[in-house]
Amino acid sequence: MLRTENTHLLKGNFIYTPTSQEIQYFENAYLVCVEGIVRGIYQSSDELPESVKDLPIEDYSNHLVIPGFVDLHVHAAQYYQRGIGLDKELIAWLEEYTFPGEAKFADEQYAEQVYHEFITQLLRQGTTRASILATIHKHSTDCLFQIAEDIGMHARIGKINMDQNCPEFLRETTEQSLIDTEELILAHGQNKYAKPIITPRFVPTCSAALLQGLGELAKQYQVPIQSHLSENRDEVRWVKSLYPNAVSYGHVYHQFQLFGHNPTLMAHGVYLEEQEIALMKEQQVMIVHCPEANLNLASGIMPVKKLLEQGLAIGLGSDVGAGHNLSMMKIMVQAMQSSKALQAVQNQLTDQATKVALSLSEVLYMATKGGGRFFGKVGSFEEGYCFDAIVIDDRNLGPQNIPLSDRLQRLVYIGDDRNIVQRFIDGREVRI
Repeated sequence: MLRTENTHLLKGNFIYTPTSQEIQYFENAYLVCVEGIVRGIYQSSDELPESVKDLPIEDYSNHLVIPGFVDLHVHAAQYYQRGIGLDKELIAWLEEYTFPGEAKFADEQYAEQVYHEFITQLLRQGTTRASILATIHKHSTDCLFQIAEDIGMHARIGKINMDQNCPEFLRETTEQSLIDTEELILAHGQNKYAKPIITPRFVPTCSAALLQGLGELAKQYQVPIQSHLSENRDEVRWVKSLYPNAVSYGHVYHQFQLFGHNPTLMAHGVYLEEQEIALMKEQQVMIVHCPEANLNLASGIMPVKKLLEQGLAIGLGSDVGAGHNLSMMKIMVQAMQSSKALQAVQNQLTDQATKVALSLSEVLYMATKGGGRFFGKVGSFEEGYCFDAIVIDDRNLGPQNIPLSDRLQRLVYIGDDRNIVQRFIDGREVRI
């Protein structure tokens, strides 16, 4: 067998999570990737299939190799907004900072500059797949598609839809919003890497006619859906005032075929109601936990452990720019820390021991295989999975003669993009 762009024989320390409760470690092992697909991990060279023994060994002996990260909720147009306005809560933050910032993306040249830097930085941080929100602007969103496609990053990209309850300078007509969305679906639906996703911003900024039309487009073209759900108490009350007869916030999306009728991502879910949770489970809607954004805007702490126990599928999102980090390692740490804070508060208030803190295996799973399921067989080194991976040199973090489990935890807590020395997407080396 010959080495090709996406066929490799690698040696290294391979780490992945087959389940949320288990991290598997393969020390000084060999991984075979054929045409971008993992074909097996072997503990010694003697175990390698004869067909691959003539492949050159790519030696990462002292390195950690883990699946590439999956960011399931990130606003590309808010990349330059990171760290700004975070003394506000959600609605004020949108009105004072986010909406004026997104208006700048009417300028395609400005959009190209921001979006190219954004995609490059995602990859630099070890994120190999992402679900991305753009703005209402068709032409600048088209530019984002082209940048991701040319670089070769797997992404779902959505033109935001808004036709009410937003500034005039960002308000679309219902008809034009649907026309632009359909044209982007037709233009990019057959892309190899960057594909469309239906993206109503959230219920308050979309009329019933717009939500109805988006649901019909999702059904017609079999396009997935992403939006926001129950992030902030004021937002939940606002939705209730707009749809007083709806069982819950999620049921509003559901009545317009935007809630699991196609693969669906809903970000936040801090204040989900029990009937809403049941509907999400029934419709296989994936919730995206955005711990950093939830804390920055004082929205609340999502009860992740409870939702996992109730059977919901959960991934992680950086939610830049309400989140200030594109690093999914930082987001994993925030997820663990916020869950520990929730546990501590509950224990203080009730004087009863509760166990709601998330483990390293749970957050790593959410950042890789758990979130990766949205893209297919992604986020693991099990046989048959896409070989999306990052190679880590952790020598600057401390001694390497410690267990792999300790090296992994240390990496997640104190490592950063400078420790990533190689990136693979579908077995293809990505240079940035």
